[in-house]
Amino acid sequence: MSKLQSLNKYFVKYKWYLISGLLFVSISSYIAVLSPVIVRDTINEVQTQIASIQKGEKGKPDIFNIVFYSGITLLGLALLRGVFMFLMRQTIIVMSRHIEYAQKKEIYNHYQSLHTGFFKTHFTGDLMNRIAEDVGRVRMYTGPSIMYATNVIVLTIMCMWGMLRVNPMLTLYVSIPLPLLAISIYYVNKLIYQKSSKIQAQLSTLTTTAQESYSGIRVIKSFVQEANMIKFFNRNSELYKDSAINLSLTEAIYFPAMNLFIGLSMLSTVLIGGYFAIHGKINTGNIAEFVLYITQLMFPISAIGMVASMVQRAGASQKRIDEFLDTKPDIANPVHAVTHEVKGGVVFDKVRFTYPHTGITALKDFTLDIKPGEKVTIIGRTGSGKSTLAHLLLRMYDTSEGQVLLDGVDVKRFNLQDLRRQVGYAPQEAYLFSDTIYNNIRFGKDNATDEEVRAAARLADLEKDIDGFPKGFETMIGERGVMLSGGQKQRMVLARAILKNANLLILDDCLSAVDTQTEKNILGNLQPQLKDKTVIVITHRIFTSWTFDKIIVLDNGSIAEFGDHDSLMELNGRYAKLYRHQTLDNSVESR
Repeated sequence: MSKLQSLNKYFVKYKWYLISGLLFVSISSYIAVLSPVIVRDTINEVQTQIASIQKGEKGKPDIFNIVFYSGITLLGLALLRGVFMFLMRQTIIVMSRHIEYAQKKEIYNHYQSLHTGFFKTHFTGDLMNRIAEDVGRVRMYTGPSIMYATNVIVLTIMCMWGMLRVNPMLTLYVSIPLPLLAISIYYVNKLIYQKSSKIQAQLSTLTTTAQESYSGIRVIKSFVQEANMIKFFNRNSELYKDSAINLSLTEAIYFPAMNLFIGLSMLSTVLIGGYFAIHGKINTGNIAEFVLYITQLMFPISAIGMVASMVQRAGASQKRIDEFLDTKPDIANPVHAVTHEVKGGVVFDKVRFTYPHTGITALKDFTLDIKPGEKVTIIGRTGSGKSTLAHLLLRMYDTSEGQVLLDGVDVKRFNLQDLRRQVGYAPQEAYLFSDTIYNNIRFGKDNATDEEVRAAARLADLEKDIDGFPKGFETMIGERGVMLSGGQKQRMVLARAILKNANLLILDDCLSAVDTQTEKNILGNLQPQLKDKTVIVITHRIFTSWTFDKIIVLDNGSIAEFGDHDSLMELNGRYAKLYRHQTLDNSVESR
């Protein structure tokens, strides 16, 4: 239960639902224990009437009226109890749904607050499992489990009190099986908890496998790996199935045990109660009363196993949720965050950075000063550290050593949302949402007008492609833009970045999938629009149609060459070799 203490804040928040629900459970249980008393009195009264008839006493027998009015009373109590049971579910179960909503919202908000590095070390399937399966199991505790547990406690107390008032000795004999029941529940619960934890971990693996298979279905099909993936999934599925069946077998012990102990109690009631009735210690109506008490305890006591199982599963799931919620983001807003208008001045001051999840040092003593309005290109091979510069500038990561300054202010002092809102960023991974073209472009600026969205698409040389679709900007692009080509995806991401109209624009190898002519069109469109903006172009190939103020050639995290186009051509180093190789290829293509 200690693992479920973190849910107390929700119980406090929805305390009136909880208090009302517990009150309705108590009233419902109280009404339930009135029925055995009425049956007892009815049987005793009928026996008295029969005895009077047998003795030949004068007077009209009233057996029919006694039974009729008792039946009407029992029916009325049953209906009244049904009303309170309805109210019980409308409070406690509704409360559990509110808690489920609040918990999912808390988890999702926490997802959004975590740093980029967290998602590189955690599988999507596992994260989805926590917000879906784990929260669902916790809801079974905050709703049905509490409702049934309260019903068990209140009804058991009332029934035991009713039986003790009749005959304490008979109550003792009838209650002997109950401690044995409690001991069996204790030991089975330990097994259930251990197996539930194992099953949740296996379910996360299974979910991750399925999610990756769905996302990478085109790769799987292109390499004809369907059979292997099915075998891999089946292996994981078999492990999960075996564990789930094993848990079900353990849980199955509960219900036969319940029936056994309840049957022993019922047998004790009939045998010992009959013996007491023969010797005048109780009357016949008391035996019927005891039988009804035991009958009423059958479902609550049987529910102990179900409640225990739900509590154990919820404990295992809540532990996983708490472990996730206790994860603190490495990148967070400073205590006294700065809100500053970004004009475009960028300084990397002796920056060194090592990725925490891999230990790879991406940048070593990197220094660069970019003035507002300058156009800078950073060229290098794959893995040379180019994209890392963009990540540090947007504060997706923090430097291991050195500083990154924006207009003279350390990016660590910025309000994170304000910083990222003021920087236009077109990443090399063209990630799109399962939505319309219009909404995907407008994602970069919530309050953008239709004309601004069209203008951004036009600058990215995408408008003519969009007009070719039957529904134009309202075309649904499918999951991750599956309906589009690689070049169209990149241009859509570029349009999203352009739409922000930021003073600092970072283009991270975002035109690698477009042809040479389209690239020239885009760069030609952008050049006048970005005249007063600071632009950092990260690429593995040279944009020959643009004149850059600074050109940096990166190699293994360090600056290998630095200068403008003319000085680097005179140097006759890596840049010059790459430029001649690229222009030669372009001239061959144009023939």
